[in-house]
Amino acid sequence: MSSSFQGRPASAKLRPAVSFAITEITMLPTTEQTAELIQSRRTIHAFKPEKPDATLVAKAVELIRWAPNHRFTEPWRVYLLGEETTKDVLDISERLIREKRGDAAADSKREKWNAVPQWLVVTQQLAGDKLQQQEDYAACATAIQNLQLYLWSAGIGVKWTSGPVIRSAEFLELLWADPGTEQAVGLLQLGYPAEVPSIPRKPVADYLITLP
Repeated sequence: MSSSFQGRPASAKLRPAVSFAITEITMLPTTEQTAELIQSRRTIHAFKPEKPDATLVAKAVELIRWAPNHRFTEPWRVYLLGEETTKDVLDISERLIREKRGDAAADSKREKWNAVPQWLVVTQQLAGDKLQQQEDYAACATAIQNLQLYLWSAGIGVKWTSGPVIRSAEFLELLWADPGTEQAVGLLQLGYPAEVPSIPRKPVADYLITLP
């Protein structure tokens, strides 16, 4: 796949396109239902072969923009990978793993990644000082959680990966993204779960500090 970074106008900036006000509180999920959704979500490592419903994926991407973000920077960009770009991304990943960990690890990873039905990339626009960039990264993380929770409610699982491939300038160039002004936050695997792992969590007492 050949690509060259086309760039975006320096003045280009996402702004909220619509406003939304909750008028019917009774239409929202109960607190128990919300807790169950959050608690039941899992990172999925094995997927069924069929691609997730495109309409549901599009809705999940739309819900990204409702994530909290300081000063309404809306720093996220989302890339839906087609077959050609997916192959190129997997080629980069395979090469990087082969160079660092050898043939067996590279072959194993490629086999697993070839079985992923759909890929998304979420990136962050780099703007402002280090503090703003830190806040914007946090906003992108909450945006990904929006996407994950919506898809989970529809029976679609996600694995958020952040390995060496997403820190490669070659990877960003595949997206036609400028490595100087954009960084990858996550390479997301999407699909219907073939199995759902059971993962224990630390008790609240391990992280809650109550102050006077």
